[in-house]
Amino acid sequence: MIWCSSWRLASAVSNAGGLGLIGSGSMYPEVLREHIQKCQAATDKPFGVNVPLLYPNIEDHMNIIAELGVKIVFTSAGNPATWTSWLKERGITVVHVVSNSKFALKAAQAGVDAIVAEGFEAGGHNGREETTTLCLIPQVREALNSGGYRSLPLIAAGGVASGGAIAACLALGADGVQIGSLFAAAKESSAHEHFKKAILEAGDGATQLTLKELTPVRLLKNPFWQAVQAAYAQGASAEELALLLGRGRAKKGMFEGDLEEGELEIGQVSAQIHRIEPVADIIARLQGEFHQARKRLS
Repeated sequence: MIWCSSWRLASAVSNAGGLGLIGSGSMYPEVLREHIQKCQAATDKPFGVNVPLLYPNIEDHMNIIAELGVKIVFTSAGNPATWTSWLKERGITVVHVVSNSKFALKAAQAGVDAIVAEGFEAGGHNGREETTTLCLIPQVREALNSGGYRSLPLIAAGGVASGGAIAACLALGADGVQIGSLFAAAKESSAHEHFKKAILEAGDGATQLTLKELTPVRLLKNPFWQAVQAAYAQGASAEELALLLGRGRAKKGMFEGDLEEGELEIGQVSAQIHRIEPVADIIARLQGEFHQARKRLS
């Protein structure tokens, strides 16, 4: 949710009954400090910060999080053993994002408080296995149960954009869900309006997981995506793909609204998003759909 989940989105989600997360992967340390402080002023409800463990200034990020009293951190894209103990020693709840059962067990062994298992339908950076959420959640649940972590909370992510999908994830063994793409198009999202409009116009097959040689990422198909496909057709090496990607592509696309040259990270559920709404309306609708799904199933 880099470039999408600022303090406005995080506080709106928390105020509406969810757990809002500030996406710190696109923020310099002092920018993160500002967003945490503004979020604390905007809500008295719990919120957290998502920290990619490969972030170059991660020590600064972690120190700011601890200094300002943030109580929940979601880590991703790295080894959870590196920071979990440090965070827990400071009274911070740690949740780690994984894409397969092996990494889920490593996270459990590192002492995390919960795990997010994210299927490859999800937007943005993703696992290489291409395991769908429908398969991933029961696999991870079984692995955790067999490994002695039966009570460890499991959160499903990837392809969740309706109350029915939430009910399905719980039926598969999840204890809750994490939702990204649906909120990227929310009124309070810090994404550029051009990007939000592109999400609304996305249909079936509008996204694809690509750039596995670097870090797998699911993108809307646009001229930059076409350039990546052309590079593949010419047998581009990982170094050539990295040169094509360059720096700042995600900011250019999602935050600055360059739909031609930018990286447009969004999940397959973009095909189900048809309007820009306030967060409170989205969460109220999800709750209503969830109860309708439970009633229908019973």
